[in-house]
Amino acid sequence: MSDNQEQKAFIAITLPDGSIRSFPYGSTGLDIALSIGRKLAQDALAITFEGKALELDTPLTESGHMEILTFDSPEGKEIFWHSSSHLMAQAIEELFAGTRFGAGPAIEQGFYYDIASDHRFREEDLRAIELRMIEISKRESQINRREMSREEAIEFFKTVRNDPYKVEILEDTLKNTPVVSLYEQENFTDLCSGPHLHSTSKIKAVQLTNISTSYWRGDSSRESMQRIYGITFPSEKLLKEHTARVEEAKRRDHRKLGAELELFMLSPEIGSGLPVWLPKGAIIRNELETFLKEEQRKRGYLPVYTPHIGNIELYKRSGHYPYYSDSQFPPLTYHDENGKQEQYLLKPMNCPHHHLIYNVKLRSYRDLPIRLAEFGTVYRHEQSGELNGLVRARGFTQDDSHIYCRPDQLVDEICNAIDLTQHVFATLGFSDVQTRLSMHDPLNQEKYGGTPEVWEQAEKDVTEAANRMGINYVIGIGEASFYGPKIDFIVRDAIGRKWQLGTVQVDYVMPERFDLSYIGSDSQKHRPIVIHRAPFGSMERFIGVLIEHTAGNFPLWLAPVQAIIMPLGEEIHAYAKSIHEKLLHSGIRAELDLRNEKIGKKIREAEIGKLPYMIIIGQKELESGQLSLRRHRTGDEGLFTTDSLIDKLKKEIAAKTLIL
Repeated sequence: MSDNQEQKAFIAITLPDGSIRSFPYGSTGLDIALSIGRKLAQDALAITFEGKALELDTPLTESGHMEILTFDSPEGKEIFWHSSSHLMAQAIEELFAGTRFGAGPAIEQGFYYDIASDHRFREEDLRAIELRMIEISKRESQINRREMSREEAIEFFKTVRNDPYKVEILEDTLKNTPVVSLYEQENFTDLCSGPHLHSTSKIKAVQLTNISTSYWRGDSSRESMQRIYGITFPSEKLLKEHTARVEEAKRRDHRKLGAELELFMLSPEIGSGLPVWLPKGAIIRNELETFLKEEQRKRGYLPVYTPHIGNIELYKRSGHYPYYSDSQFPPLTYHDENGKQEQYLLKPMNCPHHHLIYNVKLRSYRDLPIRLAEFGTVYRHEQSGELNGLVRARGFTQDDSHIYCRPDQLVDEICNAIDLTQHVFATLGFSDVQTRLSMHDPLNQEKYGGTPEVWEQAEKDVTEAANRMGINYVIGIGEASFYGPKIDFIVRDAIGRKWQLGTVQVDYVMPERFDLSYIGSDSQKHRPIVIHRAPFGSMERFIGVLIEHTAGNFPLWLAPVQAIIMPLGEEIHAYAKSIHEKLLHSGIRAELDLRNEKIGKKIREAEIGKLPYMIIIGQKELESGQLSLRRHRTGDEGLFTTDSLIDKLKKEIAAKTLIL
C-alpha cells in the first residue's frame, strides 16, 4: 500500500488530554467513544471537531482535534435542549394538528418554542405534551440531517409542511444562504442548522414549566404567539435534582426574602423597577459601600459626585444616546425664562461626567494614573417584562470608577482592577468565579466606535493583563461594549446559578470623543487611556444576588441587626438595657426584646429573622454578671462577660468572616 493510501486509510485524532490515536478513515464520534469506553459511548451526545460541533454519527475524513460532548458540558446541554425543543414540537403537532412553529432555541436552563395555534394552551396540556414526548423518546426515533438548496426548502415548507414562519426565515434571514439543513424525526421535519442528538431516546425526563405570550420575531406589531418553556434530562435522577434546586431557588428568592427581612420595597406608586431601601437594607448597602470605599482609598482612588440628569448633548457626544436610545427614558424638554429650549436625560451612564471632571484642568504625565470613583445612580428604561426585583431594575447605583492612565501604565492598572474585583468576590463568599474576555465582532464593525487598529490594541492589552493575573477565561466575540473590550466576571452562587457581576473595560474611544489629554515628558499633548471598572456592577443587582447566595444569612459585618438581647423576666430588664447600651456604644448593631413572651418563641422569631446572635439573660446570668450566647443555626456558644462578648463580636466583624 502506498503512503498516500495509508494516510487515507487512517486519521489521527487528538483527544482533550493531548493523546493522539489512529482511527479508520470515516470513523464517527460514536466509534471513537466506544473505543475509549462503553460508559462514555452511552453518555456521548455529540462531538466538536476542530472547534465545530457535529453530530455523533458524522464520518470524520481528516485528522484533527476532537472532544466528545456529554450532558456535563455546556455545549452538550445546548445540543440536548435544542433537540428537545424539536421533540416538544413533534409532540405538539401530534396532539394539536395544524400548529405552526416559529423559533425554538436552547436557553441557559432548557428551551422554548414559539408556536401559532388556535388552541389556547393550559397547564393540563403541558402534562399531555410531556407524556407524548416521553412516548416518542421510547420509540427511539432517529434524528436525521438533510441538506437541500434554499429554493427547495422554501418549496418544501410551502407545500409539504405548510409552515409560513419557516418560509419567511428562508426568504429573509437566510436569503444569502444557498444550502440549508433540515432535521427529520419520524414525520416531523424542522429547519435548523444543528447539530442534534442522533436519537430521541437520549431524552429520558421532561418537565414543561411555563406558557407565555410572545411575538413573531420579537416584534410587537407582528403575530402574537404562545411560548412554551421546558427542560429535559438524560435521567429522572437529574430531573429530581433540578426540581430540588428550583425549590431551593424559590426559598432564596431575593424578592421574597427582601420583604420578609424588611430590606427593600417595590411600589407601583413610586414606579416599576425603582426599588426603595428600607432601614435594614440600607445598612447592608451602606456597609458594602464603606467596605469598597476603604479599599479604594488604600488604592489611590479619588471620590466624586455627579448629578442624576445631564444635557442630552453630553450623551450624544459620548455616543451613549444613539447607542443606548432604546433603553433610555425619553428626553426631558425644558424651556428657560427666555424661551430657549434644552433637553436633558436621566443619567444612563456615569462615564461622560467623569471625563469632564478629568478635563477640568490640564494634566501632566506625572499626575497619571488618576482614579475617579463614584457610587452613581443611573436610569435605564428596561422592558416591564424584564424587570426582576433588585437584579433587573430601572434605577440602580453603579460602583463606578474611571482610571485615566498612560499607555505604559495600562496593563498594570487593569491588573490592579482585576485584583480589587477578586478581593471583593472572595470577601463576600463568591469562590467560583468565571472570567470572560468580551471582544468585539470584527464582522460587525459599525456597532463599535474607534478603528480596527484601536480595537486590536485594546484587546491585546486586556488579554495580556488576564494572562499576567493567571486567570482562566473564555473569549466572547460580540460581547464587547461599543467603546472597548471588557473583562466580565461571572460568579456561581451557592446553588450553582451563574450571575454576571463585576466588569473591567478598556476604552480608547472616549478619550478621542472628549479630547482628553495630558502633557507628556516631551512637553507634547498625548491621549490617556480610560479603564471603566465596577467590582459590584450595581449595588442593587449585587445585593439581590448576595441575598440569594446567602439565603439571607448575612455575615456578621453585614447583618442589619447583629445581636438581640432577650431578658427572662422584668427583673432582668435594667441589666439587659445596660448591656444594650454598651453594645451600641461599641458600634455593634443590637436590639433589645422586652416583650412578655416565652423565650422559645423569641428564639424562633430570631432564627426566622436570621439574626446572627441571641443574648439570653436570666437570673443566673444576672447574679454572675455573665451572658448566655446563642448563634443562629448553630445553637449555644456558652457564657461570656459583656467585655469578652464585645471583643468576640468585634473580631468577627473586623475579619469579615463569612458563614453560609
